[in-house]
Amino acid sequence: MNGEQYVAEATATKVRAAAAQLGFRRNTIARELRSGARSSSVGLIIGDLANPFYSRIARGAERRLRPGGLQLITASTEEDPELEHVLVSDMLERRVSALLIVTSGSDHGYLDAERRLGLPVAFLDRPPEDIVADTILLDNVGGVRQAVEHLLGQKHRRIGLVGDLSRLETHRERMAAFEKVMTEAGIGNWQKYVRAGSHDVETARHAVHDLLAMKPPPTALFTTNNRITIGALRALRGRDDPPALVGFDDFDLADLLGVTVIAHDPERMGELGAELVLGRLGGDEQPARRMLLPTRLVLRGSGERPAHRR
Repeated sequence: MNGEQYVAEATATKVRAAAAQLGFRRNTIARELRSGARSSSVGLIIGDLANPFYSRIARGAERRLRPGGLQLITASTEEDPELEHVLVSDMLERRVSALLIVTSGSDHGYLDAERRLGLPVAFLDRPPEDIVADTILLDNVGGVRQAVEHLLGQKHRRIGLVGDLSRLETHRERMAAFEKVMTEAGIGNWQKYVRAGSHDVETARHAVHDLLAMKPPPTALFTTNNRITIGALRALRGRDDPPALVGFDDFDLADLLGVTVIAHDPERMGELGAELVLGRLGGDEQPARRMLLPTRLVLRGSGERPAHRR
């Protein structure tokens, strides 16, 4: 069953036939644990299984890990920092070979002992706050600047922002970048058009309805992730004169719906994360790396609605 070379083919055939009849399967995990090795699995901790952004990260990571004989195990924290601790602990009990983490929390010191014992850990999309580790991030500052300067170029001054949970680092970074661009442009009173805490489609829809009910309403919207953009589209459905809209993250059907977005490559993020941990498993002892993936503005119509119409 282990493919040993000093076994007669007739004997091997009989053994395989008996195994098939009995439904026998080798217990790879037990064999690895018995030998004291780590498993052939890599753990991926993400925020939300329902979000295609994370599935694309997983796809990229899996593409790099599979040729090396490693399998990806994925678990979702539902953006709960306490659940993140539990899931990481579960992964460690399974003796995963490495961890890829899209963190929801700010406490990662509990990973120090495992890292000192040689467990490779890479953080994706959101950086750790209390340890130094390999990290791959999006260019949030550059992406937000592209989006807001594009709307300002269409003469918009009342730009509403609909953002994610305030405790998430991605939201804080995108919010800070938005503030900087609006301040540089000399836009006053922009804060009243900001709505945070929209982590799903429905809360985003309500936030956009709230903004559009203002007097005067915003003439443009900037949504800080794909789920929020979908919520905004639902709120804008059926309106004769909707505000301009630019969303951070591309998503399926955005091209058919004519949604202007800040696009990037989540699969590349997963690939790079996998490459980093594979390198560490192969003996790479260089200092922790911090990579920044580029973003780009994709014009499709929604972000090109001029302010003079409103």
